[in-house]
Amino acid sequence: MASSESAVLQFFPSSTSLSAKVHPLVIFNICDCYVRRPDQAERVIGTLLGSISPDGTVDIRNSYAVPHNESSDQVALDIDYHHNMLLSHQKVNPKEVIVGWYSTGLGVTGGSALIHEFYSREVQNPIHLTVDTTFRNGEATIKAFVSVSLSLGERQLAAQFQEIPLDLRMVEAERVGFDILKTTMVEKLPSDLEGMEASMERLLALIDDVYKYVDSVVEGQGVPDNDIGRFIADTVASIPKISPPAFDRLVNDSLQDHLLLLYLSSITRTQLSLAEKLNTAAQIP
Repeated sequence: MASSESAVLQFFPSSTSLSAKVHPLVIFNICDCYVRRPDQAERVIGTLLGSISPDGTVDIRNSYAVPHNESSDQVALDIDYHHNMLLSHQKVNPKEVIVGWYSTGLGVTGGSALIHEFYSREVQNPIHLTVDTTFRNGEATIKAFVSVSLSLGERQLAAQFQEIPLDLRMVEAERVGFDILKTTMVEKLPSDLEGMEASMERLLALIDDVYKYVDSVVEGQGVPDNDIGRFIADTVASIPKISPPAFDRLVNDSLQDHLLLLYLSSITRTQLSLAEKLNTAAQIP
């Protein structure tokens, strides 16, 4: 005889309004921890710090690695180290709280559910950030996930990771460093002028794309988009009206000020080095 009580399979999806925004410093820190990892470690995991805005956007601004031991069926975290690092960070930035955790590698692994369960006790609905530190094909695969519960009646059967929108924005100086990070080997770091040259080349390429788009729309070959047109109009309107000679004079004056600061800083470093050597020589009997 069949029982009158039926088992209901329940799926609790996460909020669709949840999204994440990660700062480049977090990516640099994760890659640095991966390079410095122990020889026997296959991946690095750690804690994400930041804030949560009222609209549901998680702003990831800082991170630190957490030592762990991982096998095929279990994961052991150094919880004391995690709490000590959290206290140290909050002394410097008291507004930053735990927003989730990160791991290196491509996507979610089998032990991710166990680690996510621990961070679920630290913060409600934590973010799981994955960073592919191998940079396959020169691209950085960075994804953010949240965990959703799969339950049978009142008993939780499993946790499913659902990808959420992730925004990675950076200024041009950070983008130059990020492009270098994607390169497996570099002979030397670019100088300020080389970094500026790369930025100008990228800017010229973007301007050329805008020209091609506008020409195609004017000639009737492309589909017009009001949002893009409004964005282009706002960008053009934000450019100050200045004559070419005045612009050249402004750039040259700024360049001279910059070179003067470099010269003064070089003199200061030389003076400090001489003072340190004289102080050391005076202490020798």
